[in-house]
Amino acid sequence: MTEQETRRRQRARFEELAQVVAQPLHRYLLRRTDADLVDDVLSETMLVLWRRIDDVPGLGTDATPRPDDVLPWCYGVARGCLANAHRADGRRLRLVERLIRTRQHEPADTADHGDLHAALDALGELDREVVRLWAWEELAPRQIADVTGLTPNAVSLRLHRSKKKLAKQLETGRKNTERSGHKTDEGRSGQ
Repeated sequence: MTEQETRRRQRARFEELAQVVAQPLHRYLLRRTDADLVDDVLSETMLVLWRRIDDVPGLGTDATPRPDDVLPWCYGVARGCLANAHRADGRRLRLVERLIRTRQHEPADTADHGDLHAALDALGELDREVVRLWAWEELAPRQIADVTGLTPNAVSLRLHRSKKKLAKQLETGRKNTERSGHKTDEGRSGQ
């Protein structure tokens, strides 16, 4: 096989991989950082995938890659690229400030998920990531393990405990918002 043919084959493999993973990775990054940074981190992620095309698990030489086989590893690459971007630019602090400002100025017609965000914020960083990968990316514990570097059993335990903590916090939040005492129409006759 000539060098030119090898490059052509490698490029074809990458293009097939990119067609499968580009949109899910873009959604993954949109949920984790501001829109200004998403395209840069996605580009960096795709560059790493190009360089490490032979390391992508589940990527055969001839068949179109299956998302369930390649996405968990690609999510892990994207996660690492995002962490590098945050460390390099010091954007973590600015991102937190923007999120706080955004939550304060949400339009009235949007659903209020403040209690859910507060409950998520109460979890540790890794637990929050495990819950997000499970809920938003719809990954199974085995796939989450590929992304985070944990064992599938550790992911299952973290997910179970985190869901219990979230449920408890959400329930506590609902109890605290109910007013005690009499209702305004209580005790009055209907006449």
